[in-house]
Order: sequence, then C-alpha cells, then structure tokens
Amino acid sequence: MPLWPLIATLAAQTLATMALFSLPAIAPAVATALHVQGELVGVFVSVVYGVGIISALFSPGFIHRYGAVRTLQGVLAATAAMLLLAAGGTVVWLGISAVVLGLAYGAAAPASTHLLVPHTPPRVFNMVMSLRQIGVPLGGVLGSLLLPPLLLHLGWREALLAELPAVLLLAALLQIPRRAWDADSSPTHRLLGRGLLAPFVLLHDGPMLRLSVASFFYSGTQLCFIAFMTTHLTTVVGFDLITAGRALALYQITGAVTRPIWGWIADRWLTPSHTLAVHGFGMAAAAVAAGAFGPGWSHTAVLTVAAIAGSTAGGYTGVAYAEYAHLGGPRRTEATGLGTAVMFAGVLLIPSSFGVAVAASGGYALAYSTLAVLALGSAVLLCLGSWRRQSPPV
Repeated sequence: MPLWPLIATLAAQTLATMALFSLPAIAPAVATALHVQGELVGVFVSVVYGVGIISALFSPGFIHRYGAVRTLQGVLAATAAMLLLAAGGTVVWLGISAVVLGLAYGAAAPASTHLLVPHTPPRVFNMVMSLRQIGVPLGGVLGSLLLPPLLLHLGWREALLAELPAVLLLAALLQIPRRAWDADSSPTHRLLGRGLLAPFVLLHDGPMLRLSVASFFYSGTQLCFIAFMTTHLTTVVGFDLITAGRALALYQITGAVTRPIWGWIADRWLTPSHTLAVHGFGMAAAAVAAGAFGPGWSHTAVLTVAAIAGSTAGGYTGVAYAEYAHLGGPRRTEATGLGTAVMFAGVLLIPSSFGVAVAASGGYALAYSTLAVLALGSAVLLCLGSWRRQSPPV
C-alpha cells in the first residue's frame, strides 16, 4: 500500500474540506456578527462547489505541467487564503474567500488520483482510493467538532485562523517528496486552450457515460440525505433536535467507515461497476423508507435507514473515483477531473430540486420517491456495462 502518498493526499483533502465546512459549523455566530440571515452562510458551500466544477475541469493541465504534489500545495495555499479572507469579517470577504477556495478545491481529487495510481498495486486500488476519500467526511466532522469550541474561546474569526498552522505545515512538508513524486511533470504541457472541454471527450465512451450519470445522481442523493434529514425527522417523525442530530451523525459515520470496506469488496468480490450498482439499490431502498417516515416510526427503524443510507449514498465515492481512473487509462487525471465536476454538479442541482419538490407537494414522500427512481435507474444502467472483471491500471 502506498502509505506516504496516501497519508499526504488524505491529509490535504481533510484540511481543505474542514476549511470548507468550518463556516457552516459556526454559521449562527457568523450570521449574528455580520447581521445577515444564517441561511446565507450556506451559500458559501454552494459557491465553492460551483466554482469547484471549473477548477476540476481545468486541473488536469496544471497537474501534468507542475505535478500532483505542486497542485496539492496550490489547493492548500488556496485553503489558507480562504481562511485569511473569511476572517476579514465582512460578507464581501466571505464571498471572495469562497471563490478563492473553489478555484482550487476541485483539483484535490484529480491531483490525489494522479499521485496515487502509479504507487498503488492493482489488488488494493479501490480500497486505497476509498481510504483517501475518507478525508471528505473526516474534514466535515473535524470542522463540526473543533470550530464551535474554538469560537467560544477565541471568537469566530480567530477560530478560522486557528486552522492555518496545520494547512501551512502540510504544504511545507509536501515540499520534501515533491521532486520525487512529481518526476512525471511536463513543464511544456499546455495549460489552458481546450482544457475545459477535454474531460468531456471521455463521455464518448459508454462505460464512462454510464458512470457519470450514476455519479451525478448518487452525489445529489448523498447531499439530500445530509441537507434534509434533521428537518425531516423533527417536523415529520417528531424527533427532538438531539435525536435527529444523532441520526445524521450515524449517517456520516457509516459513510466514512464503509468506504474502505466497499473498496475492498470492489477489489476482491465484485467489479467496481457492480459494487456501485449495489450502492444504487441500497440508496433506492433507503429513499423509499425515508419517504414513508411518520410519527409511528421507532428510533431503531429510523437509525437503521440512516445507516443504510450512509453506507450507500455516503460510501460510494471512493469506488467511483477508482473507476473513473480505471476507465480513463492514460487519461486518468482528466477522467477524475470529469468525475469531480459531475459530482459537484449533482451536489449543486439535485438538493435544490428536492427542496422545491418538498415545498410543492407539501411533504417528503414524492421527493424521496423520485430520488429512489433515479438511484435505481442509475444502478440498472451500471449493470448494463461489462460483466467482465477488469484490473485497475498501473
């Protein structure tokens, strides 16, 4: 297993994601200090993901030219700049900081994949990629756990600045292996040109197109569970906020814990496509159950659904990224950039549509049923691909 490249990429993803979700973690205090509605702070995440689509598509050119490690250092530099700008203490600075982070955040997964693939034996490829993806929920959990206490002791701007030392230290430490790990960089590689459209050429490949359709709907389903679970359980099932929060925490924990397990399954038992199809079937079942939630549902039943949703909707991304790299072959970096852009688009578009459906129908049943159909359709689509097990590239 590529221990040090895995640790480096996992740490970079964790710190960048922690910075991303730091503001939502302390949103009430920020909103009060800036005299705005708390919901407006949520726009910060949407801006990062929206701009992140562009950085994901452009990132392969930078990775080929400067190297994966240098690109990760750029992601960390943007993370540090975001923290500094956000600590400026105005709505304008918050908006600028979101754009700055978004301009680099989409490059984290393509750069990590570019670095990990040459160092990873095929027999553990999916598991290694899944372990790296733990950085996303881990960053979110760290932001939620560490920022509120720091806010109470230091203030919200100082709490953001407290993240800087770890970010800067990792960026400096990455300089040690940079020359060796970036040995494949090409200083003459073209940066821009048609770089934004280059990943989309890969969609001419049938398996890549099917994977992208599924990834779009899976990522949207993942965020719908996260964004609406607490409100759903408190308003419909009758849970108090603490109990509903425990269900959401269980969702997040099962998503993180099962990611390497799914990677192991994809390496040993099933093909990656069929593993992802199993995710889709599980998401569909969880969505149907969630749509049927009501006052008569027991805590145990609700938590079971949350765990199933977390292990499927929250646990698929590592195998998905591994399959993007596998299908991309020599163009694995462009393929992972495409995958990142597709997933970010699902995060942006599907939860907002879900919210509109809930408001229009006056309940969650129709919205969750629609999610179930989309997840089920994606799973069937993946099953239409090749049934022959293929090995990841080396």
